[in-house]
Amino acid sequence: MGLDDDSREYHRQDPPGKIEIATTKPTNTQRDLSLAYSPGVAAPCLDIAEDEDAAYEYTAKGNLVGVVSNGSAVLGLGDIGAQASKPVMEGKGVLFKRFADID
Repeated sequence: MGLDDDSREYHRQDPPGKIEIATTKPTNTQRDLSLAYSPGVAAPCLDIAEDEDAAYEYTAKGNLVGVVSNGSAVLGLGDIGAQASKPVMEGKGVLFKRFADID
């Protein structure tokens, strides 16, 4: 197998892609879910509304980035479109996580 075939297999292995979202708090009980979402989430939301810096205390903001592309200039691939650029964007996320532990 060559690099292209190896890469296709690497990306399609179950689960497809290279990244996932994982919870950092318990989500086993109804109370856990009420704290994570409604109605419990209102208290930290209101705190953040009063003081935007509170977002660093209550959310992943301090260690979270988004990688976004319209796919018009992807590495050496050129204008391949947003959907086709997704493996590259996931790869950038992998590098952030692997080398800097940034989500």
